[in-house]
Amino acid sequence: MMEKANAVDSCGATLIKCTGVTEQARAHGRYHVKCFRDGQLLWEDVIENVVTTVGKNLALDTYLSGVAYTVNGPYMGLISDISFTGVNAGDTMALHAGWLEAGGANAPVYSGGRKVAVFSPAAGGSKTLSAVLGFNFTGAGTVKGCFLLFGAGATSTIDNTGGTLYSAGLFTSGDKVVASSDRLEVTYTAGL
Repeated sequence: MMEKANAVDSCGATLIKCTGVTEQARAHGRYHVKCFRDGQLLWEDVIENVVTTVGKNLALDTYLSGVAYTVNGPYMGLISDISFTGVNAGDTMALHAGWLEAGGANAPVYSGGRKVAVFSPAAGGSKTLSAVLGFNFTGAGTVKGCFLLFGAGATSTIDNTGGTLYSAGLFTSGDKVVASSDRLEVTYTAGL
């Protein structure tokens, strides 16, 4: 029996084409909070916040549809631990069933209203407050976190439900108990 083998040569090529370049812009922010008592730093913490859906929508409408837009606010407030169950992206100023605002009817109470947040010009894809916001407590209690609101109807009045809730978040290392003489100093940086 005689065996025979035919020599065969073959070659193949595959081309994989990149079908597009994608870019993502994710709204995010960070609160940096320090607590002082009698001029001494007691603690500091950060809050990686949730940017709400209504906040994202207002920002997009403002960026992409506004001809001339003047911001109403923004204002910063504090979240109380009273009746707290959670913060989520679906929260609005009119309906945030999982949390209550501190400062008015809910402890801890602080002097003045919500703080006016003034931002420096954007650089490197982020925007930071131009000055620290100070909350001087006149009543003791527990703070869970911070929130930021702006837009039509937003005011500095504590417990007012007008405006658009842009972001809200909780302290990274848990609740913070404050005394009536304590002062919180808060900064905020937003980025895309």
